[in-house]
Amino acid sequence: MHRYKELKVWQKAIDLAVEVYRITEKLPKDERFGLIGQMNRSAVSIPSNIAEGAGRNTDKDFNNFLGVALGSSFELDTQLVISNKLEYVNDQDFQKTEKELEHLQNMIVKLKISLNSK
Repeated sequence: MHRYKELKVWQKAIDLAVEVYRITEKLPKDERFGLIGQMNRSAVSIPSNIAEGAGRNTDKDFNNFLGVALGSSFELDTQLVISNKLEYVNDQDFQKTEKELEHLQNMIVKLKISLNSK
């Protein structure tokens, strides 16, 4: 079992989720049940799956949950692209969040690789 709150990848995922909530507050209210809900769920899913996987008994289980977290990060990336193309998210916020998301994705992949090599 891993102490998920000590994992940098979990901490970064929490920061990203908070940032996504700040971004979605600015989206049109009629997107509340569309992009806003989807983006918030995807963003929360990332650290949640990292935490759940860290609490499992085996590295294999942890690795599986990291895969789910990675999938949620790709969902979020897609939703950010759509929001930017619809001009709901400005280019500056989009580029900043994309960069943070890409860094987080790389961290998740590296953690998966390290778990596989054990």
